[in-house]
Amino acid sequence: TATNHPLTTRRTSIIMGKFSASWMTVIVSGLAVVYLAWTLNGIYSTFYPEQCPSMDSPRCLSSYLTNPIELKMSLFTSTKHPKSLKNSNHLKSLLEIEDFNWNAEESRDLSIEIPEETRNNGSLYLHVFLHPQGEKPFGNRYTSYVWSPLTQYAEKQQTAINLLSSDDKSSEKSGTRSKILNETVAHWKPRVGIHVMNENHVFYRHEIPPEIYSYIKLSPDGTYLPVIYINELNVKVKDLLPVEENETTINITFTFSSISLGKLRFHSQIINSLTSLRDMGFSERDMDEMKSLMSDTNIYLLIITITVSVFHILFDFLAFKNDISFWRAKKSMVGMSLRTLTWRSFSSIIVLLYLSDQQTSALIRYPFAFGTIVELWKLSKAFKVSIKRVGFFPRIVIGSYSDEEKATDGFDSQAMKYLSIALIPLCLGGSLYSLYYIPHKSWYSWSIQCLVNGVYAFGFLFMLPQLFVNYKLRSVAHLPWRALGYKAFNTFIDDLFAFIVVMPTAHRIACFRDDIVFVVFIYQRWLYPVDKARFNEFGVAYEEEENVKEKPKTD
Repeated sequence: TATNHPLTTRRTSIIMGKFSASWMTVIVSGLAVVYLAWTLNGIYSTFYPEQCPSMDSPRCLSSYLTNPIELKMSLFTSTKHPKSLKNSNHLKSLLEIEDFNWNAEESRDLSIEIPEETRNNGSLYLHVFLHPQGEKPFGNRYTSYVWSPLTQYAEKQQTAINLLSSDDKSSEKSGTRSKILNETVAHWKPRVGIHVMNENHVFYRHEIPPEIYSYIKLSPDGTYLPVIYINELNVKVKDLLPVEENETTINITFTFSSISLGKLRFHSQIINSLTSLRDMGFSERDMDEMKSLMSDTNIYLLIITITVSVFHILFDFLAFKNDISFWRAKKSMVGMSLRTLTWRSFSSIIVLLYLSDQQTSALIRYPFAFGTIVELWKLSKAFKVSIKRVGFFPRIVIGSYSDEEKATDGFDSQAMKYLSIALIPLCLGGSLYSLYYIPHKSWYSWSIQCLVNGVYAFGFLFMLPQLFVNYKLRSVAHLPWRALGYKAFNTFIDDLFAFIVVMPTAHRIACFRDDIVFVVFIYQRWLYPVDKARFNEFGVAYEEEENVKEKPKTD
């Protein structure tokens, strides 16, 4: 019967698959919206917490700063960890600010003498005291105290050299540098931000937010002392400077300003999250990305960033799901550019190597590595690669192509021929220019840099063969339009993130290249209406299916 025909059964399975896929899209999108609403509500409650209604109630805890009092800020340094300090004899005075105004913003450049212990790969600590003016900071129950390291251990940065230089000294430096590249040494922070909470917030005594509980210290009269916060998020690994053995002084910029309760809570939550990520194995460079995204933006830009991030993840998931579904059901390569697929796989590997060489954040590398694996799987589907067992040994088999697929490959080859005439001289010229004029860390770094420059500068041109194939076939029905639609949305979102996330300049510029190609794809979709005589993404032509249905059954 007609209902048992293979094409009818295939169409039924396709319809059921699309139905279940649409439900999955609705569920995932709903979960993303719920998560976004929950996150935004959490941010609002963080910046605008509930206050205790009465300062005089025993259930409430008010600020010591509600009383008019003159304060003094005193800064000290030490080479010993604060937990090992037994008295103030090991502290060295750095700065004293009389009549300290916690609501005013002030910056001071201070020259700090580096102790010999610190120069020998030791540590240096900062101690901050805020106490009543005219009284000593030590042993005073009305003194607020915090400490923070002025130095941080990090790996020495590898410097770039001219690879064509024949200077022996440069070669010796290069050899020395390569030996100590992974050595961890003390670095000093060029700037320090010291903030005092300027909100006289009245807390519920038993409901103090847990993220700032460690900052709350009680005074003898039952109020909480001024809250001091040393900003650990404004210094990135790239800003750190190594402590040299022959260096006796360092210049550090100290910034004094106020901070709101909401921002203090938010910074504390970020620090707790970074600690968790560090425990999971993320490096300090990976932490820098989170610091840049979260700490350097105001609340409105933060809300926009979080909203866009949620939709970016949603579109990434939907594009991945539809792309996998498309290629799993793909039976024919009619209309698909094999060279474009090959180039995308090759360029993904090159970009992944480049991101690793540039020590880019794992937040960028890991998702890109997963996408590279998917590209290689799609390439194996395009070449119809299968593994068959011959005796006891597996054998890789590449399938054959139909006449229609060979015609498509001819158009593809023609487009690639035109591109190669322009691309090969440009890539070779750019590589020689980079070798002669631009310093590099190593020959490997130069090789990856040249390859990735070719990918970034001319890579979008390798998407043009697919446009050329569409033009020759006068059809775009063979493309995974649902996946392309989600990727198009993400491309425009990437344009926004290109100005926020720290990444190599070449990678940032490349975020804008796909916009042009997507616009041309959309134009071609409008220009070439759906032709039912052509194969769709499942290798089925609707007119062919109808002809099979109408064909009389023979015994």
